[in-house]
Amino acid sequence: MPDWVHARRREIGNRIRDARLDAGLTQMQLAERIGRDHRTIHRWEYAQRIPDLSDLLLLADALDTPLAVLVR
Repeated sequence: MPDWVHARRREIGNRIRDARLDAGLTQMQLAERIGRDHRTIHRWEYAQRIPDLSDLLLLADALDTPLAVLVR
């Protein structure tokens, strides 16, 4: 994978974490809202995995933030 891909994954993870914190949610609370395990949220936030489009849509809805804010 090119370095820029890893950098973008980290940026997306940071945006997810920032939006979650702005919403006042823990990883556990966010996971419950979107029907995922809290370890999955952790993996996304720390760029160990990247959410697919369906998960990004669920995240944007649960965090009340536009999808574009998470992935720009």
